[in-house]
Amino acid sequence: MGKAFDVIVTGARCAGSPTAMLLARKGYRVLAVDRASFPSDTVSTHLVHPPAVNALSRWGLLDRLVATGCPPIHTYSFDFGAFTITGAPGIDRDAVAYCPRRIILDKLLVDAAAESGAEIRQGFVVEEIMIEGARVVGIKGRSKQGGMVTEYADVIVGADGRHSMLSEAVHPEQYREKPPLLAGYYSYWRGLPTDGRFETFVRDRRAFAAMPTHDDLTLVIAGWPYAEFAENKRDIEGNYLKTIEQAPDFAKRLRSATREAPFAGAAVPNYFRKPYGAGWALVGDAGYNRDFITAQGILDAFRDAELCAGAIDQSLSGARPFEEAMGEYQRTRDAQVGPMYDFTCDLATLEPPPPELQRILEAVHGNRAAMDGFARLNAGTISPTEFFAPDNIEAIFAAAAARTQRASAS
Repeated sequence: MGKAFDVIVTGARCAGSPTAMLLARKGYRVLAVDRASFPSDTVSTHLVHPPAVNALSRWGLLDRLVATGCPPIHTYSFDFGAFTITGAPGIDRDAVAYCPRRIILDKLLVDAAAESGAEIRQGFVVEEIMIEGARVVGIKGRSKQGGMVTEYADVIVGADGRHSMLSEAVHPEQYREKPPLLAGYYSYWRGLPTDGRFETFVRDRRAFAAMPTHDDLTLVIAGWPYAEFAENKRDIEGNYLKTIEQAPDFAKRLRSATREAPFAGAAVPNYFRKPYGAGWALVGDAGYNRDFITAQGILDAFRDAELCAGAIDQSLSGARPFEEAMGEYQRTRDAQVGPMYDFTCDLATLEPPPPELQRILEAVHGNRAAMDGFARLNAGTISPTEFFAPDNIEAIFAAAAARTQRASAS
């Protein structure tokens, strides 16, 4: 059995191309395949939070994104109706976020992987995962122009999303599962400037958000509980606009704008999958997924790419056994995303915040440091564990009490 490659990556978007790129930069023979050809679009929350922007910077790709004209986002705003929390999502040099169109971001990542030495086959359909004994050994597929081919490698990486063919072939353990919680739809609007702000509005069992993207467009996404998914799907535009009417000032702004694209959207399950086994690994949504309300998908994909590529490098170089290196990948991934997974699933129910959380949000409002902390929590810059740590909450309440006392004295 000849092996032309050390690693084959199925899927070449936000998880796959960085994984291929990082391994190729280490000198490995890497093949990345995708049924799509690039540039092409995909359903996405688009948001590249500051920690993901930092990854692009580490990889030498941030300047390329900036050069595309994608506007930076320097402020996250959370309008709860009675009050608004506004803060900075990043820290120091990782101060801003971006909301790029996927037709631009994915092509940038694919090109970077190719430049790093990975072979990229676009328009390539994987039709079978090759398994010998209990080990994954390769893929069989075809390009749009060519015939059927089989390629072998030491490790096959599934970066092919929630419906990963690799995942379906190996049946990994799935845990911490939750059903779809939220349904959301978005479109792009012209004439709706946000002035560098990612704006979120939370209302009665409804939420929506707006953020600037390429070509002077603004992405606006609206969502409702999954229990209403089937009913509301009959009139997506009507329910979308009805949701936005719950914030009259923003609705007025939207009425003066022009929708430039059809609606796109989804409802997704929440799960962790064991991300490795004999001859295989999973990255991105193929291995872990959570609701899109916190827009963590691209950040998670970049994190997985670095962790998984590092573990595969340790294994292939002989520095550590495969099981040991990949086990650490899984443990590190789960530890890093676990608190955000729980926070996201709680938000995605769109239930009113419990009284204690309501008190915290009210105390955060007006406290610059605390509002920045809340923005950074939602950006993944800090963990929910850090923000909701007893010492931090105690400090937030103390500052709120002091403000109230000063106001009473004056």
